[in-house]
Amino acid sequence: MNRALNILLVEDDEICVRILQRAFSKMKTGHQVQVAYNGIEAFDLLGQTQTSIPSLILLDVDMPRMNGLEFLKKLRKMPPYASIPVFMLTSNEDSETRKTAYEHNVAGYILKPLLFENYIQALQTLNSYWELMEWGPAR
Repeated sequence: MNRALNILLVEDDEICVRILQRAFSKMKTGHQVQVAYNGIEAFDLLGQTQTSIPSLILLDVDMPRMNGLEFLKKLRKMPPYASIPVFMLTSNEDSETRKTAYEHNVAGYILKPLLFENYIQALQTLNSYWELMEWGPAR
């Protein structure tokens, strides 16, 4: 079953945003991707009444204003957003950062690939994972 997702991408690097949008487009998944360039913008998007709750969040760690871990910690304390699956998609390889992310219930910690083809492979794997999982109430 192919479910179109409402994805919130929280990423400050415009080049990375374009690469991910291009990869999703090439995959022809039908997923809707909203972009926030830091944690504060992400909460602003989530707070808009016309915005539906994301199916999942792809979250960078190192961002200005509110980084990914700060965003994640706050998100996990806020119903109805606390149960949204969050995948860290980052170039941050620090083991303490990864540990903190998992302590706040990330669904996965994915290092950003260097090549475009590897982005597609990573997103296809994530998409396959999503297709296999049942995430509780339908979103």
